[in-house]
Amino acid sequence: MPETTSLVAPSLPAKPQREELILVLDFGGQTAQLIARRVRDQNVFCQLVRHDLSLDRIRELNPKGLILSGGPASVYDAKAPKVDPGLFELGLPILGICYGMQLTCQTLGGSVQPGTKREFGRTICQVTGTDPLVAGLPPSMTVWMSHGDQVHDATGQFVQLMGTSTCPFAAVKHRTKPIYGLQFHPEVTHTEHGGALLANFVKQVCGCQGTWRISSLIEREVAAIRERVGNKRVICGLSGGVDSSVVAAILYKAIGSQLSCIFVDNGLLRKGESDKVRDRFQNHFKTDLHVIDAKDRFLNELAGVTDPQAKRKIIGRVFIEVFRKEAESIPDAHFLAQGTLYPDVIESGANVDGPAATIKAHHNVGGLPKELGFELIEPLRELFKDEVRRMGLELGLTEELVWRHPFPGPGLGVRCLGDLSAERLEKLREADAIVLEELRSAGLYRTIQQAFAVLLPVQSVGVMGDGRTYEEVIAVRAVQTDDFMTADWFPMPYEVLQAISTRIINEVRGVNRVVYDISSKPPSTIEWE
Repeated sequence: MPETTSLVAPSLPAKPQREELILVLDFGGQTAQLIARRVRDQNVFCQLVRHDLSLDRIRELNPKGLILSGGPASVYDAKAPKVDPGLFELGLPILGICYGMQLTCQTLGGSVQPGTKREFGRTICQVTGTDPLVAGLPPSMTVWMSHGDQVHDATGQFVQLMGTSTCPFAAVKHRTKPIYGLQFHPEVTHTEHGGALLANFVKQVCGCQGTWRISSLIEREVAAIRERVGNKRVICGLSGGVDSSVVAAILYKAIGSQLSCIFVDNGLLRKGESDKVRDRFQNHFKTDLHVIDAKDRFLNELAGVTDPQAKRKIIGRVFIEVFRKEAESIPDAHFLAQGTLYPDVIESGANVDGPAATIKAHHNVGGLPKELGFELIEPLRELFKDEVRRMGLELGLTEELVWRHPFPGPGLGVRCLGDLSAERLEKLREADAIVLEELRSAGLYRTIQQAFAVLLPVQSVGVMGDGRTYEEVIAVRAVQTDDFMTADWFPMPYEVLQAISTRIINEVRGVNRVVYDISSKPPSTIEWE
């Protein structure tokens, strides 16, 4: 899609009302946010909230239905998370998944006991009942189980809809209320027809029409930004990646010349990154772009540092110092825009409707401290990554930018293992560019969700010409993933690997060996540091 210049709306649009909402009550399951993601596939907005959200708050949000997620606890644990029993008297359609099902059935009079045989992984499940929830499903399908406890005796309150050889109540429905339970996980890709099952709940049971669109969200965010900002100035930290670029684009659409972007060149960027950012946001979109060349400062601070955590801390600290100095020079700057995404909010325990379990802390613009005095604007905090990409296309960003592979905040600093000298970073930068060029040439770039080169602090013996060499090693990493929570290594065609290896060894001085990373996540991570 070609870029357009129609990024500034000529008038204030009416603020669209969100008519359809599904809430997912989070009981700590690792795939809870995947449930929200799958519901949004049906063009229905879905939000992950704390499991003990008050009934008054639920009524205020006015959802069309509720989903209770899975979780690691047993309903009989002393500290097992519970819900207000009044939840089941609201008259809303409810779907409990795994732990959510067990809690639902127990609260409504069912019996939950340890299974005679635990089920983890793929299991054949039979459809045994008739109901809108299972409409259109085949008589037998593979589902993904992960449980020890299960509903053993529904005491007449529930009817069976699906079952396995060891779990007869794999799917149930309450006899008089629109309340359902699934022992398996429909949200994971391992469950066949899981998307169809969730679609049945959202549309057939809850009556959602599927009216949520990214274009409506853009209108709502533009209106909200204009109303909040008034005539003040907003600063946006650009990294060259998808998230910050989409933030800048929606801000430009909302407030035009009131936007100032700061791009810090830390010397840890991909090849040609600085020039691309200049062209995109200074020359094309005509934003007030401040490019700070801080390469020497970053590399001087990082000289001799090899510990990855120490690298991250130094990179973050120096970024803050550089960014702060430039931000203070921009008159009337009152707001700071960040590319916080919905998984960041969930994982950081910062959900507006309560704390999810904190998995990791996210610092989207280098962890800028509160003492800078800016108010935050986070227009992407309700979106998942693929939704951000769709928004970027709607805003006129190029497909090349929108579909770029993720790039870590510390940049090449955590892909160049060992010492971060300018020479070693240049080797890595050239090798990384070759990897991406060859993937595009082979038509694989969009098939792979993330690919990059890593420079190892290892020298190996080689032969070039008539002499022996002792030079460095490049590792190539490429993964396939739906959500980046888990990932499989990509089975790269041999001819592509050969082309990558040949070009790197021939074109990148100081490298005489290329290896391919065939580890999955877990147990490995996607990045090396």
